[in-house]
Amino acid sequence: MAINLQKGQRENINAPKFTIGLGWDTNISSTGTSFDLDASAFIVGANGKILSDAHFIFYNNLKAPDESVIHTGDNLTGDGDGDDEQIKIDLTKIDSAVKEICIVVTIHDAQDRKQNFGQVRNSFIRIVDDSNNTEMVKYELEEDFSIETAVEFGRIYNKEGQWKFEAMGVGMKGGLEDYLNKYN
Repeated sequence: MAINLQKGQRENINAPKFTIGLGWDTNISSTGTSFDLDASAFIVGANGKILSDAHFIFYNNLKAPDESVIHTGDNLTGDGDGDDEQIKIDLTKIDSAVKEICIVVTIHDAQDRKQNFGQVRNSFIRIVDDSNNTEMVKYELEEDFSIETAVEFGRIYNKEGQWKFEAMGVGMKGGLEDYLNKYN
């Protein structure tokens, strides 16, 4: 049975291979334009910065150099139930320099389309154990991000050799660029 987390809660990840599922629903009628939300992963070292440009995983760079983090592809509409985008993590392949993997979702062309996360609902991040397809943890974002165009849903981090997940729910109004500045 999955553990439903609240913002700021942490839970151990006791699976070497797992899938991060991200989902959301959008309100097209509020802007008249379709939404394109994009999941990204920032693979970060002890200094809080990505290890290299190749360690920023998104729709144009789907795999980490060691293939420990793999984005399964861009969903341009978010239609349907379940996960809209997925990122697969294999901790058996991860470089020892990696201390954190930050999972961010951004709205593509948010400024031009006049869109923000206040128009997005039913957002979640979940972690599924690949060995048995069991959902381990889930975090449903409940905040109203009415000016934010990017949200850090959660992070996976290594503390004293144990990998953990933290439910974040932290938004930024500068979109993906704010997170690129933060982690570069």
